[in-house]
Amino acid sequence: MLLVQGFVLKTPKFSSLNIALLSISDSRSLEDDTSGETLASLITQSGHSLADRLMSKDNRYEIRAKVSAWIANPAVQVIITSGGTGFTGRDTTPEALLPLFDKLVEGFGELFRSLSFQEIGASTIQSRALAGVANGTFIFCLPGSTNACKTAWEMILKTQLDARSKPCNFVDLMPRLKEVS
Repeated sequence: MLLVQGFVLKTPKFSSLNIALLSISDSRSLEDDTSGETLASLITQSGHSLADRLMSKDNRYEIRAKVSAWIANPAVQVIITSGGTGFTGRDTTPEALLPLFDKLVEGFGELFRSLSFQEIGASTIQSRALAGVANGTFIFCLPGSTNACKTAWEMILKTQLDARSKPCNFVDLMPRLKEVS
């Protein structure tokens, strides 16, 4: 229970979310995708469900098609991608997904880079991590390194995808949560 200005409020309950995970790489497969495996483990250890897990080549149209299918699926509430957020010629995750977003989560990339700076210094400037919402589905685009994925999950996503986190969290904003419950 929570006491606010003399009123007793119910403590929110944890809501398990259905999270789809897309790893983007030209050189890895599901068998050797350490970042994806780490994220899948963190997702389930936190009490959420892994709705789906796929790999994609660094191809903006393949990425967009796979994420679009999840956006259209009412059972998927959150999508996390890892990889393709750098500056090489093949890194196209932001270009693939920005056209799909109805809204950007403006502070996500900035917060991620601020936290990452504490770990890798100025090299974090090469990350184009970003987040947005499409059709009521939250989408988080993370770098492909295992440490970057851990940082994003532990320092941002774990609490923001938990209804018990106050003063606010993404779960409170999810219109699709009621559809799946």
